[in-house]
Amino acid sequence: WYQRRVRGSLFLAVVGSLIFAGCAWLFSYGNTVDMFDELRRMDKRQVIYQFLNFAMIVSSALMLWKGLFVVTHCESPIVVVLSGSMQPAYYRGDLLFLTNQPEPVRVGDVVVFRVRGRNIPIVHRVLKVHEKDDGYVKFLTKGDNNNIDDRGLYVDGQLWLEEQDIIGRVKGYLPYVGMMTILMNDKPNLKYALLGLLALFVLIKREQ
Repeated sequence: WYQRRVRGSLFLAVVGSLIFAGCAWLFSYGNTVDMFDELRRMDKRQVIYQFLNFAMIVSSALMLWKGLFVVTHCESPIVVVLSGSMQPAYYRGDLLFLTNQPEPVRVGDVVVFRVRGRNIPIVHRVLKVHEKDDGYVKFLTKGDNNNIDDRGLYVDGQLWLEEQDIIGRVKGYLPYVGMMTILMNDKPNLKYALLGLLALFVLIKREQ
């Protein structure tokens, strides 16, 4: 069950929600001609002001995303489910929230881990934990919807994961919210179009 680690997932999710709000406003605006007349009537100062508003929205989303690094101690606090090997626990498009707090990983925890030499992390459940007297801990994982454990996914000769392989543990999720992120990554032109709509929305939305 491979996951795409999207470092800007929260950023895209926040901006995406704003895009949907903007699109809803645009379609409910009434006459499309009136909407563009409103844009043409704006003077240079108003355009600059609305552009700064747009920049503040984007900056706030980015600051929120960066703040999650500090709070969760996780390099990738959000990942998006891409396939179904963890069903029925999680489905494609679910947005998973991760933490990497200094507490022991237990059997049954759902973790995000990296396989050496691969860029795409994997999110599976911990099947076994082996701890030695000297404190050395290793893990074996498996997808809920898979018939066998993950040893076939590890690098050749690797039978267990180590602590440095773990990126974080799943602490919560939002169902299907990540579908927008998947679409934006698979179709970059859609991302630029939606961001353009958001910019248009911010520019036109004048203070009453």
